[in-house]
Amino acid sequence: MSDWSSRVTNIIDAHVHGRDMETAQRLSAICDATGIDRMGIVAIQNPEEGAGLPAALYAAAQHPQRFFVFAGLNHAQKLSDGAVRTPSLAEQVDLLHQIGCDGIKMIEGKPTSRQKMDVPVTDPYFADYWARVEELGTPIVWHVNDPEEFWDPEAIPGWARERNWGYGPEDVTKEQLYAEVDEVLSRHPRLNVIFAHFYFLSADLERAARFLDDHPTVCFDLAPGIEMLYNISRDPEAGREFFTRYADRIVFGTDISAGQTVEEATIRAGIVFRWLETEDEFRVPEEADFLLGPPEDGVIRGMALPDDVLRRVYRDNFARMASSEPRGIDPLAAADYCDEIARIAADLSGIEAARTEAANVAARLRAI
Repeated sequence: MSDWSSRVTNIIDAHVHGRDMETAQRLSAICDATGIDRMGIVAIQNPEEGAGLPAALYAAAQHPQRFFVFAGLNHAQKLSDGAVRTPSLAEQVDLLHQIGCDGIKMIEGKPTSRQKMDVPVTDPYFADYWARVEELGTPIVWHVNDPEEFWDPEAIPGWARERNWGYGPEDVTKEQLYAEVDEVLSRHPRLNVIFAHFYFLSADLERAARFLDDHPTVCFDLAPGIEMLYNISRDPEAGREFFTRYADRIVFGTDISAGQTVEEATIRAGIVFRWLETEDEFRVPEEADFLLGPPEDGVIRGMALPDDVLRRVYRDNFARMASSEPRGIDPLAAADYCDEIARIAADLSGIEAARTEAANVAARLRAI
């Protein structure tokens, strides 16, 4: 099971995560082991530490043909009530485009992010940002919501509880988050969005179909969310029909992290490959990373999708939404941007700018 590979070549994984200065080496080894050709690194910023995005920029500068970068936004000015100066969100979009990023990664929509910064995406704070990304056609990988069981203390998985991903009556509701997205898309109907983790609608394919029908410029990605595989495995024939009907609206992703071992990443990719390509009935291997849960959590049943659907899911849809090849990072422009990230971290949290990931990356980018 751990070495199960795809029969399709030239695969683009739209949803992976970096980690540190070794991100390029770690993810390249995973690409070689899994047969994945190119990866989109979704790089959330940690403004307090000056980390997250810089490591992804460095990886893409090292391997410009292999890694796309979807850059997170920096909200330090909002988080500090204006005490820390940052470019506006719209200005950040322009700067990130200028340094060669391929799109934007939004975590704004995950309930834990709402706990940290309680600003709806419909707020005027985001207005110029939405107008700018719509105007540019900027690809966005957007995490909205979490599995419904995260709001149920009896049903939440242990691995989620360990990460404090359980929500209660004081937290934003799942339906409120969906309503905010609907409002944004009604205001900006040309937004170019890939909603991560199947938009957490895998338990309701009829609702998922209505959403895709109502919003023709958006797609779902397949980054598990192990509940997605279990939900659709309850009726693999219905899943096959959905994937065939919406073959142009689904993007391959694994949620692989550079912090995983090659074995864990290969198992994770192999689970998704096998689910898409075969009629096998199987469980998560014991050797899988803990975010996939233990084998006894459930049975996965494959959909045996036809090759023409697989090609669209594995690469063509991402190529249409973003590009078939990374834009390529400008090392000097990226170094200047990392210096700004380091300055913001120092102003926000008092950390010494020179000790941040951003400053370290800036020096390495200038060496390139």
